[in-house]
Amino acid sequence: MTAEELKERLKEIKYPGFSRDIVSFGVVKDIRFRDDATELHLSIVTQNADVRAQVLASVEKLLDSIDGIPKPEIIVEQGAPDRRAQAREMATAMGGGPGKPAGIKRVVAVASGKGGVGKSTVASNLAVALSKAGHRVGLLDTDIYGPSIPTMFGLAGSKQGQSDEDGRLIPIQRYGVKLVSMGFFVGQGAPLIWRGPMLSKALGQFFNDVNWGELDYLILDLPPGTGDVQMTLTQTIALDGGIIVTTPQDVALADVERGVKMFQQAATPVLGVIENMSFHVCSSCGEQTAVFGAGGGARVAEKYGVAFLGGVPLLRAVREAGDKGRPIAAAGGDSEAAAAFKSLAGRIVIELPVAEVVNV
Repeated sequence: MTAEELKERLKEIKYPGFSRDIVSFGVVKDIRFRDDATELHLSIVTQNADVRAQVLASVEKLLDSIDGIPKPEIIVEQGAPDRRAQAREMATAMGGGPGKPAGIKRVVAVASGKGGVGKSTVASNLAVALSKAGHRVGLLDTDIYGPSIPTMFGLAGSKQGQSDEDGRLIPIQRYGVKLVSMGFFVGQGAPLIWRGPMLSKALGQFFNDVNWGELDYLILDLPPGTGDVQMTLTQTIALDGGIIVTTPQDVALADVERGVKMFQQAATPVLGVIENMSFHVCSSCGEQTAVFGAGGGARVAEKYGVAFLGGVPLLRAVREAGDKGRPIAAAGGDSEAAAAFKSLAGRIVIELPVAEVVNV
């Protein structure tokens, strides 16, 4: 058996929680045949010990089933440095204070290279899906100029003014999610004309001067694009992971590269790409139509070496739910879109586990 033949066999092993194999994930780094042994070099870069153990067990089982190769030796290469620790150091060096408030276990940023791809819809439903799975979740709307989270949660026009005994802001809660947004402080539709320093200060207060309490996950809904606000946030907050939302058409996919590089510059692991509006489902006949093309999200994820987390169908019910202030993930039932967000939330839990993971 040659190294290429063995690599093909290793493609039979799926990375836990994903449909992609460990070879396409970059786990298999090298295969070396010697007279008395077969060296298999693996790189399993994950903080989830269970995932690491599952991969190793699957590889060992496969190797044991193959006859005619020298005694296999599995060498797990040292993983990448702790990028979260690097981000914390960067935050301190920039005068941004602690990289993560006490009590918050995981911070996940949801970004998009451009507007109009449904990023806030995805962020809102991911937060609700994680909450429904039993996790303690917060959602911070960092889009100062165009906050949409109040509308998504049926809180347009609501004011966020309560503080605790230490003067820290108390988030509004809806569908099990703690919410903070500039939309709770300015009138609905009122223009906000702020420049860089004021924006940075406000965002820092939203992150550090809020009584978030104990959270398993804090989701950041970043503004669209990769401008100064986005770069400031990603470089001064110790993010545990970033998610990029796109749509299938080529004009949207061209913006994914900027999002990937933005997270990479901030030493933030990219958890993967979510393809919104993957296909349209006819409400009458149930037929699926790839309105914006098919497979674009998976192709761009492979191109930039990140995971394709999954797709969300283009359904009128998703838009109606957001307009009514009740994210589709909160409605329950057997909606295809709700099931998609439940699955996506499960992918986050796999890569960023907390102390106690419940079924998703």
